[in-house]
Amino acid sequence: MSDSQVSAAVAKLYDTYPFPPEPLLDEPPPGYNWRWNWLAAHNFCTGRKPQRQDIRILDAGCGSGVGTEYLVHLNPQAQVVGIDLSAGTLEVAKERCKRSGANRVEFHQLSLYDVAQLSGEFDLINCVGVLHHLPDPIRGIQALAQKLAPGGLMHIFVYGELGRWEIQLMQKAIALLQGSNRGDYRDGVHVGRQIFASLPEHNRLLKREKERWSLENKRDECFADMYVHPQEIDYNIDTLFELINASGLEFIGFSNPSFWNLDRLLGKAPELVARAKELSQNQVYRLIELLDPEVTHYEFFLSRPPITKSEWTDNNHLLAAIPELNPCIEGFPSSCVFNYDYQLVNLSPAEIDFLQQSNGRATVANILEQVELSLDGVRQLLKQQLLLLTPSERV
Repeated sequence: MSDSQVSAAVAKLYDTYPFPPEPLLDEPPPGYNWRWNWLAAHNFCTGRKPQRQDIRILDAGCGSGVGTEYLVHLNPQAQVVGIDLSAGTLEVAKERCKRSGANRVEFHQLSLYDVAQLSGEFDLINCVGVLHHLPDPIRGIQALAQKLAPGGLMHIFVYGELGRWEIQLMQKAIALLQGSNRGDYRDGVHVGRQIFASLPEHNRLLKREKERWSLENKRDECFADMYVHPQEIDYNIDTLFELINASGLEFIGFSNPSFWNLDRLLGKAPELVARAKELSQNQVYRLIELLDPEVTHYEFFLSRPPITKSEWTDNNHLLAAIPELNPCIEGFPSSCVFNYDYQLVNLSPAEIDFLQQSNGRATVANILEQVELSLDGVRQLLKQQLLLLTPSERV
């Protein structure tokens, strides 16, 4: 199919099955994804609080507006733009944001390829689950890169081939059985459901579906998006970095860094860990996904230089900085909280005292005069993403 035919087919799928199919609410959505919070995302990427919050955000391929709604509510000073190919899905997005009071947003029916038609640049671009559905993802990411402001961040999510192997096989099986009906997405869902209902219990495709996907795939919208999508490109580390390098942007890092820690796989074999030190960073990433082929997707941040990063290794700089709580902590004040990534963190009394006094006005030095916590203790809070720091201009 030509690019225009692929675009038309993708739009038809989402007109038939608007995605994601989350319910519409008459209030702000519950919970959060920290990657959609400018303060938390900027802190993760740079180690410091951003200088401004009155930013422009682009939700590139916004679908039914689930992420868009969060982007508006989690960033109260931001102006948000959502684009998508599907007119039907955009109507759901508009209604979703209207009902929850997400009123700082505008929507456009637009391809990622044509994003240059939007005015101005964006400080944060969110592109989740979209590039892998383009016939030319490199052209898509390059178009988005041109709209990213200097110092801006782009968060991307694309599929991984290793963890989606059974999905690929099922997609091909459904297409074969549909024959000339391919493109009739309701028929594709019907065929796929029949296949799963007929496969023997020990079948690998059925076992994977039950173990990993069946709960979300109870909804036809999710089943269709997974198994009858007309266009999909799955990546491995090598092809992923071909895409990233083509963008011309700086790779900041994966937004699920714990997965990419080799020690969790080879920590019991220090000789192998030592050998891995001879590998490039990309080779280490490749080694990790080969040893743990559960990689269903890659999520990562890119940036357009110049971007200032703070490591906080200099004691004087750290003492002069002004701390405040990461907005994505849940359960504080308590000795047991959930951090930005919903990981459980147990806090000491000194850490609790420090966090309680991190009000965005006092410096680290001021607080440590009253709290028995070391500078390394402060750095541990930073490592856990519990704090945002604003550097002092006087240092």
